[in-house]
This record gives sequence, C-alpha cells and structure tokens, in this order.
Amino acid sequence: MQPADESFEKLEVWRRSQKLSIELYRLLAECRDWGFKDQITRAGNSIADNIAEGAERTGKAEFKQFLSFAKGSAGETRSQTLRAIALGYITQERGSALVAELREISRMIHGLIKSLDR
Repeated sequence: MQPADESFEKLEVWRRSQKLSIELYRLLAECRDWGFKDQITRAGNSIADNIAEGAERTGKAEFKQFLSFAKGSAGETRSQTLRAIALGYITQERGSALVAELREISRMIHGLIKSLDR
C-alpha cells in the first residue's frame, strides 16, 4: 500500500489506464452505435476509477478488491476492443495497440496486487 502522502495519480498503472480511457473516447467520437460506445467507454473508465477508489480506501484488503475489479474491467475492455476491431469501429492497427496496452495494464494490476501481499 502506498504511504499517506502518495496518491493514486502517482501510480503508473493509473496514469496509463486514464490515458487509455481518454483514447477510447477520442477513437469512438464518431461511433453511432451508442450502446456499444457507452459500454466500452464505461468499462475503460472503470479500470482507472477502480484503481483510484481502491487507493483511497484505508486498508490493503479493500485496495486489493478494487484492483481486482480494475483487472476485470481491463479484460472486459479488451474483449470489447476486439469486437470493435471486428465491427470496423476501430482500425486493426489501433485496436491491436489498445489490446497490447490493456494486456500490459492487466499485468501491472496483477503485479500491484501481488506487491500488497508482501
């Protein structure tokens, strides 16, 4: 767990998740499939938001629980990104880069969870 003078904004995994979330909004700005757009952006937002919420909680167990939620949201976002590629909402090139970043974010979250066990 981070010391009291630290904040979630200093976590690299939060910064990368936040950047990814914003990128999804930009990539799908013209998408007219409102339901899909809403779901993928909400899932993308949930990654960074759960990291932030967990970091602001008072105990390790709560932080780990919210990190687990964030990791699940990364998987959901990755699944939806693959669907967006298949539907032509996101280019193969851009989508592949997002999928790679989502995999890395999942690994980073997993590592953070493990570090809290030490």
